[in-house]
Amino acid sequence: MNQPLGLHVRSTAQALPARVVPTAEAAALCGVAPEVAVKRTGVHERRWLSGDETALTLGAQAAREAVAAAGLDLAQIDTLLNASGSQLQPIPDGAALLARELGLRGAATYSLHGTCLSFLLALNHAALLIGAGQARHVLIISSEAGSPGLNVRQPESALLIGDGAAAVVVGPAEREGQGVHAMRVATYPEGADHTRIRGGGSLLTPRHPAAVPDDFTFDMHGLSVLRLASQVVPDFLEALRPGLSHGLPGIDRVVPHQASAAGLDLMRRYGWPAEKTEVTLTHLGNVIAASLPLTLHQARLSGRAKAGDTLLLVGTGAGLIAGGMILRL
Repeated sequence: MNQPLGLHVRSTAQALPARVVPTAEAAALCGVAPEVAVKRTGVHERRWLSGDETALTLGAQAAREAVAAAGLDLAQIDTLLNASGSQLQPIPDGAALLARELGLRGAATYSLHGTCLSFLLALNHAALLIGAGQARHVLIISSEAGSPGLNVRQPESALLIGDGAAAVVVGPAEREGQGVHAMRVATYPEGADHTRIRGGGSLLTPRHPAAVPDDFTFDMHGLSVLRLASQVVPDFLEALRPGLSHGLPGIDRVVPHQASAAGLDLMRRYGWPAEKTEVTLTHLGNVIAASLPLTLHQARLSGRAKAGDTLLLVGTGAGLIAGGMILRL
């Protein structure tokens, strides 16, 4: 990418469930000792839905706060992108349900789905829309409710996942060099069965004679994911920007997907200092596609990511998909 795609992150916001679930509570459900659970996952607590909370209500709450923080009215949003890994329902598209919840009528609304990297895809898509003059103010919502689909008989994943939502409003760049400087996505389909929910689509419907309840819960083989990622990510990073597999050339802060403690530890092998890496895994868990914007929100709110900084947004998702973006705020 010779010239950056102009983009200004006007605001970020989050909405979290009220219920805080300590790892000791989640570990008891899975029959695992709390200290073992923390060591394996790196998660000390996460949020799970309770009462009348849904991914829809949390997504709308985060969206309203982001729009207000951007100094805009909802009527000024011309595009809403739903960037969530978990579906609200198969039809209609989740973006239409979010638009209805917000009272947003007449805007372009649709989803971009790349499992845990959905937000990354949506952010790049927003930059393309703005650059082409097809949008001016884009609202991106990532809202996740993973807890209802957890299988406590599979502690590896059940101890990781948290619920929550984040929203980001972006618009045209306001100064030279602001925006997307590099973007890369690559899929390694030999990892397609490492992370999945088998049921719910046309390949395995609820009425299929072979379907069992576990087919409709989250299934992850973390060691297989980690092995594949360790093989392919170094070359992927070098293609994104030379030197990234052994350092952070030109990068002020890393905003990674919060996959797991092992996934974050893998980044240390690339020479990325812990003090330059934003972490939310410890207190939010892996919030699927919302992890990236939640972590970006924390970085901005804390002042660790500020105007003029160059960020590396990076991670992997089911597929196995690797994604990375170099973004100047």
